[in-house]
Amino acid sequence: MTSPSTGLRRKAPLGASGRTRLSPLLRLLILTQLAFNIGFFAVLPFLSEHLGQAMGMAGWLVGLVLGLRTFSQQGLFVVGGALADRYGIRPVVLAGCVLRIAGFAWLGYAEETWSVIGAVLLIGFAAALFSPAVESEVARQAVAWESTGGGSRTRVLALFTVAGQSGAFVGPLLGALLLSVDFRTVCLAGAGIFVLVLAGHAWLLPQRIPGRELVRVRGGMGPLLRNRGFLALCCAYGAYLLAYNQLYLALPDEVQRAAGSQAPLAWLFALSSLLVVTAQLPVTRWVGDRLTLRRSMATGLLLIAAGFTVVALARPANWTDTAGLLPAAGFVVLLTFGQMLVAPVARAWVPDLAEEGRLGLYTGALSSVSGLIVLVGSAVTGMLLDSGLPAAVPWLVLAALPAAAVGLLPRR
Repeated sequence: MTSPSTGLRRKAPLGASGRTRLSPLLRLLILTQLAFNIGFFAVLPFLSEHLGQAMGMAGWLVGLVLGLRTFSQQGLFVVGGALADRYGIRPVVLAGCVLRIAGFAWLGYAEETWSVIGAVLLIGFAAALFSPAVESEVARQAVAWESTGGGSRTRVLALFTVAGQSGAFVGPLLGALLLSVDFRTVCLAGAGIFVLVLAGHAWLLPQRIPGRELVRVRGGMGPLLRNRGFLALCCAYGAYLLAYNQLYLALPDEVQRAAGSQAPLAWLFALSSLLVVTAQLPVTRWVGDRLTLRRSMATGLLLIAAGFTVVALARPANWTDTAGLLPAAGFVVLLTFGQMLVAPVARAWVPDLAEEGRLGLYTGALSSVSGLIVLVGSAVTGMLLDSGLPAAVPWLVLAALPAAAVGLLPRR
């Protein structure tokens, strides 16, 4: 087997547990996800409130801005993935860090709608560069690790998810602390974190990764668009991502209604991240021994649907204070357990569906299709939340989407 870190054919070293150790590159990429999410989640959870309260944007416009941010990130992953296939991950990751620094700094000083939109588009496109590069290489390294007898690739990708959620746990707490100054300070702190990330990766990330063959940019889209199994996975994953995006749109609205402020929001984000950090690896191990990839994703989507249903059933009672926050907490818990099942499995599934040498493109396309779904769905959700319909209706609609997505999953 070709070693991911050296390119030599040799037996991989064993750790104390008898399993092969993760390569230095794989450990770096996992830590990269941790650093990315600390900087990102120090800012994003507080963007909705800033746009609605400080800038006075209507609900539909807030939803559109958040959707544009997601689309410029997820929707353009296919570009970043294709560039990573062509030029390698190092230049793409470094360029993305530079753009993220500029975007956060711009957002901190943006005072007009057009300026906010420009800043969030830049922030999103930055991630469209570095995230598919990192994710595709982690998936490739995970397959190599599996081939050495180290264990299931889903466990590596679960560890990658844990690292990301650890960053998502620390980020909102840091942002909430800095928000006592102002939102601009939060944005500049996020930019500062990415300055450190940029410097670290300029030093540590290899110029060339053995075993990764560079391909031309053109020529990969035709087979991808004819790959029905992969496109079905993209649509199901898009339904999941739209549901997950409600942490930043529907959940803040519900917390504001129940508590009279968004102060509990940081703690709900912390709860979600803490659950992933503590339970992701045991859940992945338990599910991996019992369920196929398809059944694992289906179970996760149904758990997410149940989370929306909990809030829908409680909304007619119009509870407030602590009792009013319990349905929101139930939603976060069920959504998080659904995420634990869906996210690692979807990434683990892509290498089996991707064309040879195009893993970056396919990894990016998975997020691009889902980003388009989120762009449309977020604007519609914003209108639903402002529509004056019975309080349970938007949550029931959101519950129906991941439930219906189960039928889209590839059969093989």
